[in-house]
Amino acid sequence: MLQTEPGVNATQIGERIGLSQSACWRRIQHLREQGVIKEQTVRLDREKVGLNTMVFAHVKLTSHGRSNLTDFVDSVGRFPEVLDCYVLLGNVDFLLRIVTADIKAYEQFFFEKLSQLPGIQEVNSSIVLTEAKHTSVLPLAEAS
Repeated sequence: MLQTEPGVNATQIGERIGLSQSACWRRIQHLREQGVIKEQTVRLDREKVGLNTMVFAHVKLTSHGRSNLTDFVDSVGRFPEVLDCYVLLGNVDFLLRIVTADIKAYEQFFFEKLSQLPGIQEVNSSIVLTEAKHTSVLPLAEAS
């Protein structure tokens, strides 16, 4: 319920599952303390806030030393345009999910920020046409 209804409170959850509000609150607090609940956020419609372009960038570095990987992760972590950064095993080293206002803004981000990082050998960008599915809800029922 916390994943699919972020505004739900302990009282509402307790009523649905047959627990008291305090018992439910304690369980939620325990999940936070254990790191199961990492954060609770509001998901904005990126297009309604003017971020109309989403790009997936596959990045290959010239060298694969641990410091190169760490330096790259630290650098892209400071770019608000980069929403996600994944370290990959395979042909490329990183997959970045990037949002910008438009293609021109992505071009500017690419030339002025991303391509200026040391150690980049190659970047292949794929522009998203349609976001067919996006979720942060984990399939907990299937994992049990």
